[in-house]
Amino acid sequence: MSNPQQLRYSKEHEWLSAAVDGVATVGITEFAANALGDVVYAQLPAVGDTVTAGETCGELESTKSVSDLYSPVTGEVVAANQDVVDDPALVNSAPFEGGWLFKVKITDEPADLLTADEYTDFAG
Repeated sequence: MSNPQQLRYSKEHEWLSAAVDGVATVGITEFAANALGDVVYAQLPAVGDTVTAGETCGELESTKSVSDLYSPVTGEVVAANQDVVDDPALVNSAPFEGGWLFKVKITDEPADLLTADEYTDFAG
């Protein structure tokens, strides 16, 4: 399992890109995608929704289970990945590229986000 060094990670297995003009991209990690199994449905937050760090903001359904999606930061959703809604398998095949979930204009970022190495240790 490789976790890109430039990203930060939550203990709920979401990743967060570096913010550009205050906007960051959110997805789930390869570890989470593998644990879920084949993702068959994605409910993502809508553009304009406010998300709160550590709170649920959507869900991913796989052939195994339904899993809540948590926001790693607080802010306003500025984009949702329609490609993932149309083809949820992107979450499994490209969790760090085409399988991103939403973009958020950050208003508050918790101090407990992990580096790639810290997340790798945490996820085992």
